[in-house]
Amino acid sequence: MKFFLGKMKGGARFEQAEEPGGRDQLKRQVNALYNLVANLYGSDKLVLRAGKLNALQLMRSDLLEERVLALQRLVHEDPTIDNVPELAEIPEILDRLEDEIADNIARRSVEEEIEKKINDKLQQKHEDYVKEIRMQVMKESTGPENAQTLKKLAILEKMEQKKLARTAMEYLRPSRLDEIVGQEQAVRGLTAKLASSFPQHILLYGPPGVGKTTAARLVLSAVKEMKGSPFAKEAPFIEVNGTTLRWDPREITNPLLGSVHDPIYQGAKRDLADSGVPEPKLGLVCDAHGGVLFIDEIGEMDPILQNKLLKVLEDKRVFFDSSYYDPHDPNVPRYVKKIFEEGAPSDFILIGATTRDPEEINPAIRSRCAEIYFEPLTPADLRKIVSQAVDKLEVELGDGVAEVISEYTIEGRKAVNILADAYGMAVSRGSGAAGENIKIIMQDVYEVLQASRLSPYVIRKASDGFEVGKVFGLGVHGFLGSVLEIEAVVFPARKEGQGTIRFNDTAGSMAKDSVFNAASLIRKFTGEDLSSYDLHINVVGGGKIDGPSAGVAIFLVLYSAIKEIPIPQNLAVTGELSIRGGVRAVGGIPEKIYGARQAGIKRVLVPGENHKDVPGGLKNINVLPVSTVEEVLDDIFGDKVKGRPVN
Repeated sequence: MKFFLGKMKGGARFEQAEEPGGRDQLKRQVNALYNLVANLYGSDKLVLRAGKLNALQLMRSDLLEERVLALQRLVHEDPTIDNVPELAEIPEILDRLEDEIADNIARRSVEEEIEKKINDKLQQKHEDYVKEIRMQVMKESTGPENAQTLKKLAILEKMEQKKLARTAMEYLRPSRLDEIVGQEQAVRGLTAKLASSFPQHILLYGPPGVGKTTAARLVLSAVKEMKGSPFAKEAPFIEVNGTTLRWDPREITNPLLGSVHDPIYQGAKRDLADSGVPEPKLGLVCDAHGGVLFIDEIGEMDPILQNKLLKVLEDKRVFFDSSYYDPHDPNVPRYVKKIFEEGAPSDFILIGATTRDPEEINPAIRSRCAEIYFEPLTPADLRKIVSQAVDKLEVELGDGVAEVISEYTIEGRKAVNILADAYGMAVSRGSGAAGENIKIIMQDVYEVLQASRLSPYVIRKASDGFEVGKVFGLGVHGFLGSVLEIEAVVFPARKEGQGTIRFNDTAGSMAKDSVFNAASLIRKFTGEDLSSYDLHINVVGGGKIDGPSAGVAIFLVLYSAIKEIPIPQNLAVTGELSIRGGVRAVGGIPEKIYGARQAGIKRVLVPGENHKDVPGGLKNINVLPVSTVEEVLDDIFGDKVKGRPVN
């Protein structure tokens, strides 16, 4: 069989020719290898490959040795192989070439398989990409909505159309500064501190429901309209309650100062999380930049959070930190980089309101703030508040309704709530629609008071009469003063010189000390030895007297009972009593005067050392400073105690 390579259209072909002997076997083996090579590279590429390797003429040679040489060049891709092999060398060369061709075929098969997989992957990626582009185009044209989201949107919009009336507090809340009743001095002080070219941080003290929050909001609005105001027209008023401020010591969340959301656990924005960039979340101190941050019940805030707030007040910036932040990361947006490296601006005025005593507030915060005190509301103030609310409701008020409401609360907010509830009672009782021919009568108010289980706030009332062994003392709790009704009776001792003194155990140990101090002064000013009497001193209602301020009152009630001299019942006294007859200073003078005024007291005796603590502009009450027991007796009893001591 004879093989030879001839030119054909589209490639090479092999023809057989028989030759006898072992050479024929070698020729058939060589032809088989040429067929494998042709199948490996393809007929056309094989001819081109042979031309490049100077093997084309050798392939067409009739000599077996030259054809083997050409096969070596094709398989090894080396045109420099020039040694024509001897016939004896050919079997070994063919064995090596077979191994090489087998390796090439195996490699080619693997490459083709890998290439096929690559092509399949590329095709899949291409289809996915086209699909993603198609979905993106659809989203851009139709938005992120689907049937479920559109249904929920429709439900929300339907809910928006259903509205009840505004709450009473929202409707009746003061909308102008002149509607804030009973706090004229506080409003002036607040305005002066905000309108200054150098506005100050402020702490507002006072009982609840007297208008602290409303005053702060309205004062800022008024100051923004002033010429040369430090606040811009768009200056914000950010309001938050200190009792609701919660924060994590790890700074995972802090609504007041802000926090950082890392890209792994806390869910930063997708565009930041994908690139591993932490996201700073600005807090309320940044929202209040350029305006006022109002923290109600600031005394209830976490102490550590208060100290962190102090740092912001000092720096006028809030700083953030995160272990995920890399300043050299090119994926970090410029605004994130600026916040981490420079901090966020937080230049605002802090206004904190509290119902706590000043001593309970963080001293560091107090040292940085001006302090303004809001006064408790008087019955007259409450009646005016009720009258304003009636005008807004456009209803008629029955006789005595405002007076009754003022007796059951000391808060303006509570008074408005009682009126609003009574308004509802009147509407449900009448046949007309709300706001049409409605009259609030006493019965409506009493139904509200009974349903709410309210009792009169001021029980003890002053009178214009005189009584023996009864006097009004003054106490204070928080920002509220109260009247203490103290009474005494005196009996001759059952055994001569073995008289007893009985006093409320619940009144407190310091009040008992005041009794013994008063007993010493009774002996000094009357010549009477209390061992000759059985005395019973009572604080009506069993109230506890915190401190020695009832000393003067206890002395007076004992003096009146022993000497049987009546005491005016429109008078109240306060002051610590020394055993030498001096009247010493006590605390809470403004609050005590307020409590006396609430009870209808016309005259109050206070220690001379407290004269500077008496508020100015008092109406319907006379405050007299006294420094000794003699001054107290002269002022109250006058000529009845001339020629002391009395035997």
